[in-house]
Amino acid sequence: MAIEQFTESLTLKEMNCSIGENPFGFVFPQGDVGAVDKIENLLKKAGGKPKDCPLADFSLDGNGKAKPEYIITFNDDTSTIIVVECKKSVKYHATENYDHPKDFAVDGVLYYAKYLKAEYNVIAVAISGTKKEAVKVSTFYWVKDQTDFQELKKARDIILEPQNYLELVKGNKLKKNYSLDEIRETAIAMHDALREIKVTEAHKPIFIAGILIALNDEDFCKSYSSLTSYKLVMQNIQTAIENVLAESDIKNSRISYIKSVFKTLQENTKFSEIPLGHKKAITWYIEQLEMKIKPMMNYADSTLDALGVFYHEFIKYSGGDGSGLGIVLTPQHLTEFMCDLAGVNKNSRVVDICCGSASFLVTAMSRMFKDANPQEIERIRKDGLYGVEFDDGLYTLAIANMIIRKDGKSNIYKGDCFNAEITAALKEKHINIGLINPPYSQNDKEELEFTEHVLDILVPGGTGVVVVPMSCAIGTKFKATRERLFKKHTLKAVFSMPDDIFYPVGTTVCVMVWEAHTPHDSTQETFFGYYKDDGFVKRKQLGRIDALGKWQEIKNQWLKLYRNRDIVDGLSARKCVTWQDEWLCEAYMETDYSKLTEDDFQQTINNYLAYLVKAGNVYES
Repeated sequence: MAIEQFTESLTLKEMNCSIGENPFGFVFPQGDVGAVDKIENLLKKAGGKPKDCPLADFSLDGNGKAKPEYIITFNDDTSTIIVVECKKSVKYHATENYDHPKDFAVDGVLYYAKYLKAEYNVIAVAISGTKKEAVKVSTFYWVKDQTDFQELKKARDIILEPQNYLELVKGNKLKKNYSLDEIRETAIAMHDALREIKVTEAHKPIFIAGILIALNDEDFCKSYSSLTSYKLVMQNIQTAIENVLAESDIKNSRISYIKSVFKTLQENTKFSEIPLGHKKAITWYIEQLEMKIKPMMNYADSTLDALGVFYHEFIKYSGGDGSGLGIVLTPQHLTEFMCDLAGVNKNSRVVDICCGSASFLVTAMSRMFKDANPQEIERIRKDGLYGVEFDDGLYTLAIANMIIRKDGKSNIYKGDCFNAEITAALKEKHINIGLINPPYSQNDKEELEFTEHVLDILVPGGTGVVVVPMSCAIGTKFKATRERLFKKHTLKAVFSMPDDIFYPVGTTVCVMVWEAHTPHDSTQETFFGYYKDDGFVKRKQLGRIDALGKWQEIKNQWLKLYRNRDIVDGLSARKCVTWQDEWLCEAYMETDYSKLTEDDFQQTINNYLAYLVKAGNVYES
């Protein structure tokens, strides 16, 4: 049975706070405000909530002291408080005139607020329901001593962290920690809603990215929630996209393409018939992205590509794991490891010639900002990061990803990375680091041809770090490309990565480190790492995660071995190789037998038996 305590627990969980002292301030339960005399006196004045009471009437207070579910105060803004009222059922969320404070959440929280606003700016939050996916939330702002309050429509049916409520009323940028659960929940809800109104798979990613771009237009951000029709909202999105992209180097044809998708959606009758303010209306999508996803992208200390992960989750519900659409998201910890291998810093100029949603560029940007001053940060944004993407949807996501991070020029080229004009333009940029996860199993290009191409773009001595299928390192395939690579570039290192690092996509990969425009000297040793255990474990519905907190220590060990070129049995080796040899640690390292266990032996027997069964070589006696 649903009880109100479930709603209260959900509220604290979603607000990411606890009763008592918090980093931002204090959470008081059930009107127990202790020594805060000013609030205590106002709650006594309010008294218990009457069953019937017009909002403007101060004469019908109940007995005793008012006891809202929570009152929240702030350390850095003592003039503003949050008051929260919860109800277990959405049936008791609000009445039309807000005049039944005892039984309805909105009516009740506004009853409290009308007394509290005598001394404070009051953010009033009404929450009804016990399940996150079905909860109703209404938020209001009542400025001290004012007669009228305003509804914060952007926060409709969304529970924010207390600090973000404060930022919302001040008109500041919201920030929140990365949450895979929230990304996944938002992606599923938005995907299902778009499917219901028959939005095509090709238009879905452009729709998402277009809204995120539009939200970078201050006028649109301030005004969209007050627009009165579907047509007006769609027209304002297009104008905002044009305003934001006009400040970049993006071609007019690309801007027109993005706008054309919204013009097509504007004619979608199912979409236009959903009333503004309702769930799944056009404004609902904008609110979800502005309140839930964009704050993760704004999180200053994060290298995480929240938009890329959101899109990956979003696309999974359209086409399996997304690989059929050419989308294989590079795991976040792998992008960080590759940036470390490349030595990315504030003086780097970085390119990804198949950038997808720009995961590598986002991670690299964060690395480059770490030790940079404001002038250097501005230079990095304008001239430090370059990308190329062929797919329309991914290209739009990539430019959205960079623009949201205030990338001054958004140097993402739309087109084929092998295009002569794009190649020539990149070569003029004096780029010294390339980071790529090339498309796998393409009909016209090998993965190593993408590797060769990014190395050709780099300046002499530049570093290319690529993640490619193991088949590129074995030596039986891509012989002509391997020979060309060794004639022009040096293979410095190869790392065999965990077999399931791209789970649920079943591609076994290795990471290669190259030095550009220095022919490989086969009398000099290449470093090989057998980096099969990154400490990640699989968890239901979460995939592979660093649940045991091992990754940072393992990564540091991997980097130390590489930088010192140390040989450790079972982990690393050095070997002089030619283009005809295997480029894998497995071929050259010594086995550390002391680490073998009975379980390892049993697993090998099991694997061999499974192979025999699959090959049809096991018969009954």
